[in-house]
Amino acid sequence: MNKKNVLSAKNLNKIYSKKSGNPIYAINNLNLDVQQGEIFGLLGPNGAGKTTFINILGGTVIKTSGVVNVWGFDLDKNPRQVRASIGIVPQEVNLDPFFSPKKLLELQAGLYGVKKKDRITDIILKLVSLEDCANSYARSLSGGMKRRLLIAKSLVHQPPIVILDEPTAGVDVELRKNLWDNIKLLNKQGVTIILTTHYLVEAEKICNRIGILNKGNLVALDSTKNLLEKIHTKKVKFKLDKPTKIKDGQLDSLKISYINENEITLSYEKNKVKIEEIINLIQKENAKILDISTHDGDLEEVFISLTKN
Repeated sequence: MNKKNVLSAKNLNKIYSKKSGNPIYAINNLNLDVQQGEIFGLLGPNGAGKTTFINILGGTVIKTSGVVNVWGFDLDKNPRQVRASIGIVPQEVNLDPFFSPKKLLELQAGLYGVKKKDRITDIILKLVSLEDCANSYARSLSGGMKRRLLIAKSLVHQPPIVILDEPTAGVDVELRKNLWDNIKLLNKQGVTIILTTHYLVEAEKICNRIGILNKGNLVALDSTKNLLEKIHTKKVKFKLDKPTKIKDGQLDSLKISYINENEITLSYEKNKVKIEEIINLIQKENAKILDISTHDGDLEEVFISLTKN
C-alpha cells in the first residue's frame, strides 16, 4: 500500500545575500517527501539547513523559491492551515516560569483558537507524564519535565505532524530514553514525526527513513536500513588462545586495526572477503578462536562519508 505524502518540498531554496554580492544557500534546491505515520529523521552537521527548513514550515523564515505542501495545503496559498497542521517543538526551552503546565497549555490552545470545549489539556499532560505537576510553576520543573512540556505545547491544536528540532540536545541518558518513549507513543497514535538530531545512534534506532543535509544540499534520502547497507566495511574482533602473526593485505582489503596479546581486530570489505576466509587464516596459524564479535558499521560512517567534502 502506498503511503500518502503529508509533507513535500519541491525545488525549495532559501538564499541569504551577502554584502559581497555572493549568495549563501541555506537551503539549495531541496526535494523531499515525508509519508504519513513515519518517523523521519533530518540529519546534518551544524549549519546544514535543518533549522532553516523547520522555520520555513513554521512561518518564521520566508523561503526564496520553491513549493511547500503540508497536509494538502500550499504554504503560499494557505499558510494558516499549514501552521495548524504542524506542531513544532523548538530546541530552546522557552517557557514562562510563572505559569503552571496546565495554564501554559490552556493559553497556547487559546492562541490557536481552540474552543474551551474542544481542548484536551489533561489528555496531553497525561501523554507526556506531567499530570502530577499540572499545577506547579514551570520554574520548579526539572529539565526533562520542561522538555516534555515543550512537546505538550506543540500538541494543543492536535496537529497530524509534529516536528522536533534537536529534542535531546544537552539531555541526560535517562531523560533521552523517556523522551523517545514519548515520541514513539505519539507516533503509535498516528502522529507523523519529523525530527532533527545530532545523535546518530538515536536516529538509527528510531527513524524509518532519513534525509541527510549538508550545506543546504540533500546528500542522501533513504530508509535507515538501505543507508546502513551502503556501508561496505565490516569490522571483526577475535579473541584467541595465543598471539597471531596475521598481516595487512593477506586477503584483499584486509586491514589490521588492533593487535593485543590474544586479541586481534580486523576490517575488510564485505564484497571482497568472506569471514570464513579470515577464520581459515587464523586456523593456519594454529590459533584457537575463543570468541568472535562483528560490527556492521553504523549511521555515523554513512554520515561522515556523505558530509566530508
